[in-house]
Amino acid sequence: MVGKLLLRGMLAGLIAGILVFAFAHTFGEPLVDAAIAFEEASAQAAGEAAEPEIVSRATQAGLGLFTGVMAYSIAVGGLFSLAFAFVHGRFSSLSARGTSAVIAIAAFVAVVLVPAIKYPANPPAVGNPDTIGARTELFFLMIVVSLASLIAAIALSRRLGERFGLWNGAIIAGVAYLVFIGFVLYLLPPINEVPENFSAIVLWRFRTTTLGMHAILWAALGLVFGALAERRLAAKSGLRPAFR
Repeated sequence: MVGKLLLRGMLAGLIAGILVFAFAHTFGEPLVDAAIAFEEASAQAAGEAAEPEIVSRATQAGLGLFTGVMAYSIAVGGLFSLAFAFVHGRFSSLSARGTSAVIAIAAFVAVVLVPAIKYPANPPAVGNPDTIGARTELFFLMIVVSLASLIAAIALSRRLGERFGLWNGAIIAGVAYLVFIGFVLYLLPPINEVPENFSAIVLWRFRTTTLGMHAILWAALGLVFGALAERRLAAKSGLRPAFR
């Protein structure tokens, strides 16, 4: 059963990846080109030699982007299906579609939105190459803390729900999550390496486009996998799928 859900998760990831690639190629790549042009102009003004182009921009924006997006989306789709298999029927009475939607929303908040508040995505030409290791570690630390805090909040919500009711328990746990995350955001060191003369419009559009890519990914996973999983579970139980 888990194996069949895994295949459906990877299929959902495949569909989500195609949508993400189309969005990124249309709206994201022009912003990357603008950032690279700024970087090259800054290097030229400083009298620095241009870095050799190992992989052409056409390949990066086409095949390279497609390969990276598809590999990531399919892998995330597989992990999504495993999370669904563990959660569905154990923690709530939601349908397959409802469970899938809740997991997608929670994952988007914990894995994408919260880390982006502290460490938003930056285009090329933004960031010191000497600090890339430290920046990467802080970013992944933020993801781990956010995800672990969300899991703890869900467990707290279930425990409080037995005493104060489902809604009250969820509200208290949600507030606890926000307070703790706010404290973590305050404690972690800020990173601001944006050049003073870098276009604020390009930076803003790049960051919102990045969030848009993740929103498409998780929305597609939640909707597509929910429909596929519902059909599979209905077939297993001998019931007719609701959407047929």
